[in-house]
Amino acid sequence: MKSEGEFANRPDNTAFTQQRLPAWQPMLSAGIVIPLFTLIGLAFIGIGVALFITSQNIKVQELEYTGTATSSPCFQCSALSTQNCTCELSFYLSELFEGPVFFYYGLTNYYQNYRQYGVSKDDYQLSGDTKYFLDPQSYCSPYRNNSNGTPIVPCGSIANSMFNDTFRLYLLVNGSRKQVPFDGKGIAWWSDYNIKYRNPSPVNGSFAAAFDGTVKPLNWWKPAYELDPTDQANNGFLNQDFLVWMRRAALPNFRKLYGRITGGDYSQGLPAGNYTLQISYNYPVLSFGGTKKVVFSNVSWMGGKNQFLGIAYLVIGSLCVVMAIVMLIIYAKYKFPDDDDA
Repeated sequence: MKSEGEFANRPDNTAFTQQRLPAWQPMLSAGIVIPLFTLIGLAFIGIGVALFITSQNIKVQELEYTGTATSSPCFQCSALSTQNCTCELSFYLSELFEGPVFFYYGLTNYYQNYRQYGVSKDDYQLSGDTKYFLDPQSYCSPYRNNSNGTPIVPCGSIANSMFNDTFRLYLLVNGSRKQVPFDGKGIAWWSDYNIKYRNPSPVNGSFAAAFDGTVKPLNWWKPAYELDPTDQANNGFLNQDFLVWMRRAALPNFRKLYGRITGGDYSQGLPAGNYTLQISYNYPVLSFGGTKKVVFSNVSWMGGKNQFLGIAYLVIGSLCVVMAIVMLIIYAKYKFPDDDDA
């Protein structure tokens, strides 16, 4: 006779523990599968057509300004490799570029997804913890301290390589230039601005004093607390351009938002006319075989221009319809007579 200890771990004799609960299993027949594939295919084709047509109607204006070609207006800036070199690109819009217009800068052959690059930052610094200002984490190497041993804030490769070309757009009106303003507010992710990154608390009422005993990143012209002299709220680790750059791109060819053209005389978009884009050429890309460009684009209900999404829906929908036709042919040719007819 077995002791009770041998049955101590045996599950209860219930429908649930013994897996005797009633279950439903679909009986897939040709009368169900073929119409289902047809409906799914037609739905996907309809969505794909809508997405593709919408994407085609989105306007995009790209201007490459790396300056490798001798005919490029930025060739001198690229060849001299000097900072704060200015060049200008001219372009013409034959019709209204509907708004709101988004202005991006784009880089190619730039691997922000490289792991050692991606971890080269101090999240404690970027959350405003001043204890890590004077003692940055080792992840920031080789941009943890300068040659004198002074800690860098913000430290790390990502911050040090922040994009620093600047742009001004002008519309030519009656032979004179009229500046088109870029709105750089709210271009970063809400979660980055409100949750992930925080500025340190001011010391004795001075925001700059919170950075005492530290130096700016090696490739920066200004310290973090002076990134935007016109708007004190847009400084430090909550600077919009800094937040956009710190949100790493997944692919080597990417573009990042620089600003919007939305208000005033441009609420409807960019009117037809001649434009000049003035570029402060600072960011080097030739050393790693990269290129630089700017992009003007508007958006629709589906976002920016993306032909792949519409094509993907069309391909999947067409495959579903083709499979439905193939299954119908096979069913009509090889179906078995009903057993009730025997």
